[in-house]
Amino acid sequence: QVQLVESGGGLVQAGGSLRLSCEASGRSFRRYTMGWFRQAPGKEREFVAAIKWSGTSTWSADSVKGRFTISRDNAKNTVYLQLNNLKPEDTAVYYCAADLQGSGSALSAHYDYWGQGTQVTVSS
Repeated sequence: QVQLVESGGGLVQAGGSLRLSCEASGRSFRRYTMGWFRQAPGKEREFVAAIKWSGTSTWSADSVKGRFTISRDNAKNTVYLQLNNLKPEDTAVYYCAADLQGSGSALSAHYDYWGQGTQVTVSS
């Protein structure tokens, strides 16, 4: 199995930045596609960004393009999400997820393992 632990969330003012980290353990960090999703209270889980194992292919939601950047360091078994120019509507619990097939997807159903989430709160 794969265990994923997110960190880096917190409270930030609008326009500020955060960097979220997701460390994987329990299994080698191989050629997984890694994704970030978020869920605000009362809303559906939403795709944010994904990255293939090589780090050369990434996808992101239209709502975060130009503001959020996903990256990974396979040597550290860690995936990052850089959040810039944060807006109040970005407030949510952010989850990282691993697609062990490495197929690449923006659909949550295609991911096999999930972290516990880290809270990002953006104040106006």
